Amino acid sequence: MTGDTDSYTIYIPEIPAEVCGDIVECKVIGNIQTPYKSMDHCPSRHNQNELQPCQISLCPEFSKGIVGINVGDQLLILYWLHLAKRDMVQLPKRPGGRTKPIGVFSTRTPPRPNPLAAAIVEVLDTHASGLKVIGLDCLDGTPLLDIKKARFYKQSSTDAGLS
Repeated sequence: MTGDTDSYTIYIPEIPAEVCGDIVECKVIGNIQTPYKSMDHCPSRHNQNELQPCQISLCPEFSKGIVGINVGDQLLILYWLHLAKRDMVQLPKRPGGRTKPIGVFSTRTPPRPNPLAAAIVEVLDTHASGLKVIGLDCLDGTPLLDIKKARFYKQSSTDAGLS
């Protein structure tokens, strides 16, 4: 095919999938400016801090990627918790809190083998190089990895015949 109807490919053919222990690479596409300067300021289930508007700034080479995003859209934001410890798979007991250890994959805690984080946000404003959103709970300066339209599934596991 030629011209405007050229097909495109979204996958690279014949590349083997990574396996346990392999290293994958992500590119930082921007950063997130928030009013949260320390973990104590970040909203969490451990405090009464409210979510505040945050600014997502894209690197110039990725700014065209937000064309089509509108005020009111809900997005999935993927970001890298750059200050988090990476050697934990279980959280210890905590005085006045956890009575037994718990696995990091059952929590939103920053320390984990891959300190990736995800949040559903609402778009408050758009501009050529970024977005103003509400719904993030990360530190100021957090590296941005990806932005996707949020997708919600309404069918429960029992409705789908899963148990």
